[in-house]
Amino acid sequence: MAIEVGTKAPDFELKNQHGETVRLSDFRGHKNVVLLFYPFAFTGVCTGELCALRDELPQFANDDVQLLAVSSDSPFSLRVFAEQEGLEYPLLSDFWPHGEAGRAYGVFDEEKGCSVRGTFIIDKEGVVRWTIVNGLPDARDLNEYSKALAAL
Repeated sequence: MAIEVGTKAPDFELKNQHGETVRLSDFRGHKNVVLLFYPFAFTGVCTGELCALRDELPQFANDDVQLLAVSSDSPFSLRVFAEQEGLEYPLLSDFWPHGEAGRAYGVFDEEKGCSVRGTFIIDKEGVVRWTIVNGLPDARDLNEYSKALAAL
């Protein structure tokens, strides 16, 4: 079960598509975070969602907000995916220990070996302020993220 609104967001340390370490706590006190878990790079629904975010990026990556997208793919796969799709925001690898961040947020599907579509809006103090979890085939609505961010 996914963590609830009002919960302190679990910290994590993951590598991005360039092999750089990214910690959620690095944004504490500075930026709100849109933390988005998705199943796999190069799949239809995931590619559509991540490209939609790319197309609206100034809304989700600016002086006040940081977008972090997490999958269980390796950093090497994520780099190729980012280059192929023109994704310039951090794609984080929850590859090893496999699914550890997804488990901490309650969105890792043990049978499938990947996270489901979980999104968490985390405020500057590190508290989850909004969340939605969709199943593997169900794309999320970016307008909902915008509304949640506007409410902060």
